[in-house]
Amino acid sequence: MNDTKNRNVTVLWEARARAGREAEMKAFMTAAVTPSRNDLGNIDYEAHEVEGQPGTFIIYERWENRDALDRHLSAPRMQELVPQLLELMEGSIEEGIRLLQPFRPAQ
Repeated sequence: MNDTKNRNVTVLWEARARAGREAEMKAFMTAAVTPSRNDLGNIDYEAHEVEGQPGTFIIYERWENRDALDRHLSAPRMQELVPQLLELMEGSIEEGIRLLQPFRPAQ
């Protein structure tokens, strides 16, 4: 992976709610958005539900650098939320994380 320590980091995180827990997970994620937006180093943090796939969610996040993302992930608030989230979702949190590497076509 390219060094992300000193440049913006973009993350896509996809998760699927357990059957029958879709509304709970949506409410849970909605409540988590504003505090995450207020974390030091956050540029953008948006939650989405995939059209035509109720209960499938994607969070798009941008951070000033890798340190800001790591601080967010290790914040006490996040450590408290993880067990609750795992009760609502299928699979693991790590399965849905994708770090995006920017590139620009040659001109």
